[in-house]
Amino acid sequence: MDETTTQLDDVDLAVAAYRQGGRWVVQEMTLEHCEDVELLADALRRLGGDTGAIGLVSVDEDFFVIVRVEGERTRVLLSDASAAEDWDLAETVIDLLDEIDPDDLDERDEDEPAGDLGLLADLGVSEDALEELLDDPDAYPDEVLSDVARLIGFGEQFDDVAGLAPA
Repeated sequence: MDETTTQLDDVDLAVAAYRQGGRWVVQEMTLEHCEDVELLADALRRLGGDTGAIGLVSVDEDFFVIVRVEGERTRVLLSDASAAEDWDLAETVIDLLDEIDPDDLDERDEDEPAGDLGLLADLGVSEDALEELLDDPDAYPDEVLSDVARLIGFGEQFDDVAGLAPA
């Protein structure tokens, strides 16, 4: 079994959400879409949606990635930039962002996010709200994503697809 396969086995959940006809559609994504952020973004683009699509991925109870595509535009948030030292998906987010030198990752504070904290602001999740969720040291990544989904308006559907018990 190669390293990529092993890392994909550590994906806790991968969920896509998009609005179709004014209603949220939430569905599970395949693990293969989680190999890198470009594959994830391409899969989200194929879903369409009224205003693009959102991907929510939790890995190994360690970190999460939120990807939002609108047309050709891709916006991302990685909950912990230091995850790029060990995880291919996180590394591809850092590469896409092109704002962090990979050699400087070990100097960053643990759990410091990277990317666009405002990527969901127009959907009801302000930067401050997202930062508050990220700052909870006791929250697991899937729980944070569930909270994000709830704030946007598809929390129950997210929990159903992700197999999480309602809060």
